[in-house]
Amino acid sequence: MKKNVRWRFILIGITALLSIIFFLPSTPVFQSMPEWWKKNMPNKGITLGLDLQGGLHLVFEVEGEKAVDVTAERIAASLKEILEKKGLKAEVKKDALGITISPANNEIKKAVEDNYPILTLIDSGGGRFLYRLSDKEINRIKDSSADQALETIRNRIDQFGVSEPTIHRQSTNEIVVQLPGVKEPKRAIEVIGKTALLEFKLLDDENPIAAQLPASVLPGDEEKLIREFGPKIPIEDEILFERVVNKETGRVTKRVYLVKKQTLMTGDLLTEARVNIDTRFNEPYVSISFNPAGAKLFEQITAANIKKRLAIILDGNVYSAPVIQDRISGGNAQITGTFSMDEAKDLAIVLRAGALPAPMKILQNVTVGPSLGRDSIDAGVKAGIIGAILVIAFMIFYYKLSGLIADFALVLNILLLLGAMASLNATLTMPGIAGVILAIGMAVDSNVLMFERMREEIRAGKTPRAAVDSGYDKAFLTIVDSHVTTLITAAVLFQFGTGPIKGFAVTLGLGVAINLFTALIGTKTVFDLINSRREVKKLSI
Repeated sequence: MKKNVRWRFILIGITALLSIIFFLPSTPVFQSMPEWWKKNMPNKGITLGLDLQGGLHLVFEVEGEKAVDVTAERIAASLKEILEKKGLKAEVKKDALGITISPANNEIKKAVEDNYPILTLIDSGGGRFLYRLSDKEINRIKDSSADQALETIRNRIDQFGVSEPTIHRQSTNEIVVQLPGVKEPKRAIEVIGKTALLEFKLLDDENPIAAQLPASVLPGDEEKLIREFGPKIPIEDEILFERVVNKETGRVTKRVYLVKKQTLMTGDLLTEARVNIDTRFNEPYVSISFNPAGAKLFEQITAANIKKRLAIILDGNVYSAPVIQDRISGGNAQITGTFSMDEAKDLAIVLRAGALPAPMKILQNVTVGPSLGRDSIDAGVKAGIIGAILVIAFMIFYYKLSGLIADFALVLNILLLLGAMASLNATLTMPGIAGVILAIGMAVDSNVLMFERMREEIRAGKTPRAAVDSGYDKAFLTIVDSHVTTLITAAVLFQFGTGPIKGFAVTLGLGVAINLFTALIGTKTVFDLINSRREVKKLSI
């Protein structure tokens, strides 16, 4: 008996000690700990949620129609190649109506329907076919683009370094992002929302129009320039701009380029993007690497266009346009520009995390200040202290020494719960605090159940030791039943809930599981320890 009690006592001591160690990083005391402790012991505590420490609440709308348009454009380009390979002369054009193919004959129709059954023939009059993507395919693309956007955002935020973000789909095309504790909200929004479509295109320097274009314009004058030169520009070219910052004056201008519309290569062949420092000018640049297919294609492009300028374009903005001096093999390239270290890091992040399948626009942008959370924490701490004092006083007043033992279990319960949350680096939110309070309430209720059974046994004439054993035996099933049903509820909430609901489920689930330990093992161990040391003639309860 004594040996059994000793081992249970040791188990309680070890769990309490581990809880303290895991919870330390959540307290100001951790900052004063020695460096060896910070390096070798747990250093991530409980993270406060958006409602407690402030941060960003964003709602994005994924523009699925853009993804549908991009898909239609790719299909049109593919159909053009397919028809050419079959020796069929046809004009394939993608416009607002759909994909138009002329002339209209059975050979072309068969080739289209054999290769792209997802296209629906809308009209065949006027010597041309008009195809559109089927409704089923359009819905699939929109749904898929929202899923891809969700995954891309998650990757970008992970690399951005935000702890415990909340990211989930709110509807078919809306994504909710919550970033607690973000210090640079504007930068975070730019990283998340950047489409990151990386393209490599040749400049059309040989065209006489290129010489007529100004070298640069002021920001805001881009549209004016495009309107002025638009009618003169060949249909296969376009005007793009590069942002240039004068290092001495800080003046921003837009360098003008005449670029061929044809995309030679895109960023989907990238495998790596990282920031390096150019030792000559002490400036950051982004080094990128391609997969084997990309490396081969990049080598072919550079070999075929030596002495020409290749524009590296991200989301329609030119980042650099170096002259190709020689064939570039090995699958590596550089993106240079007049960006800061943070801008270079953000560019590397969006390239590594992949491009968004479609642009997104912000529907809701709410910056939550930490003051509300601080008020909530202060009020919660105040209410918790008052509630704890009242509960402790009531238990001692009503159950005397046994009530004091129940209070010990209550403190142990809170300590283990905080330690468990810290070990999981869980996020504490207002609903999470509600879960903690509910679990503590259940802990008190468990002790009341056992003590009342023990009182019944004492009134029936049993000895204190027999009354304790019998009281625990009789209350055991009732306590386990109530806790297991609550645990199932917490599991369901965690599985199907989102954001704060999950936080509530986590704290409630942990609290209930720990409560079983403290109620059935913690207090029983204390009673057994008292009874094992001396003959107790009267139980203080």
